[in-house]
Amino acid sequence: MKLVISIDVEEEGLFSGKYSRTPPGVRNVSHLDALNFVYDEFGFPLTLLTSYQVAQDDAASNMLMRLRDERGAEIGAHLHPWNTPPIEDLGPEPVRSDDMPMELLRGKMATLFEALEQRFGKPATSFRMGRWDFGKQIETLLPEFGVLVDASHAPLRYVRRGPDRFLTPSYDPYLLPAVGDLPRVTEAPLTMLPVFAPSARFTHALAKLMPTGIKESILANYSAIAAAGIQPVWYPSPSMRWAARLHRMRGGNVLIMFLHSSELMPGHSPNFTNQEAVERLIEKIRHFLSWLTQSGPIQGVTLSELYKRAD
Repeated sequence: MKLVISIDVEEEGLFSGKYSRTPPGVRNVSHLDALNFVYDEFGFPLTLLTSYQVAQDDAASNMLMRLRDERGAEIGAHLHPWNTPPIEDLGPEPVRSDDMPMELLRGKMATLFEALEQRFGKPATSFRMGRWDFGKQIETLLPEFGVLVDASHAPLRYVRRGPDRFLTPSYDPYLLPAVGDLPRVTEAPLTMLPVFAPSARFTHALAKLMPTGIKESILANYSAIAAAGIQPVWYPSPSMRWAARLHRMRGGNVLIMFLHSSELMPGHSPNFTNQEAVERLIEKIRHFLSWLTQSGPIQGVTLSELYKRAD
C-alpha cells in the first residue's frame, strides 16, 4: 500500500468562522517542525498544499523549502478564494466557487499558481480546494493549470450548500472527466470508508427524501457514526486502524491522510487549545504510522507521485 500525508498549509484565523481578506498571519507554519519525525523515523514525505498567503511570507516559504530540500516534501496548491487576488465583493464569505464568475475564479487560480512557481521555483502539480468546495468550475480549471492530482474530495462528509461529494468513491485514486485535450486529473479522495459498505448509498438515498433539516442532520452525522477514517483530527486511533484494515481488505492500495498546519500551533483550532493537546495529536500520528508499518508493507509517497498509477 501507499500512504500520502497531506497538510493544508495556511494562514491563521480560519477556525474562527471568519474569512478575512487580511488574515492575522502564518506563524503556524513554523510548527510544521513537529512533523519532522514522519520523514526522520518512517521515511514518509509530506505533501504541503500551500495557500497564497503562505507563499507571500518569506519565513514561512523558507520553512517549506527546507522541508522540500531536506525531507523530500512536495509543495502543492491550496486555494482560499476569499483572500487570493483578484478580490471582488460578491457577498458574505466564503462565496462558493460555482457562484463566482468563471474569469474571476480563473484569475484567483492564476494568482495562486504564479505565486507558488515564483516563490518555489517549479510549478505546483497537486491541489486541494479550500472548504472542500470542489465544484464544476474548479474541476474544469485544474487541467488548465497543470494539476496532475487533486485531493479535494472528502467522501461521506456533508458540506452545507456545497457540492455533494458524499458518494465520492472512497477506495483509491481515479481519473476525473477529461477537459478537452488536456491530461486528465487524478482524484485522490481522503481515506474515509463506510464500516458497512452498502450503508452509504442507502443513507444518501434516504436523506434525499427528507425535509432539508432532517436531510442535513442525517448526512452531517454519518461520517462520525457509520464511517472510519485515517484522519487524525476527525477520528480516534481505533477508527484510524480499522479504516486502514478495511481499506486493505476491500482491495485498496492508497491511503490519504490530511490535517491543517494551524492544528499544530496551540490555540489556533478548537480541538488543540494548548501544547498538551497538540502533543497528543503528534503522538497519535506517530503511533498510527508505527502500527501501519508493522501491519504490512507501506510506502510513503507525495500526491503527485500517484498520478501515473491512475493514468
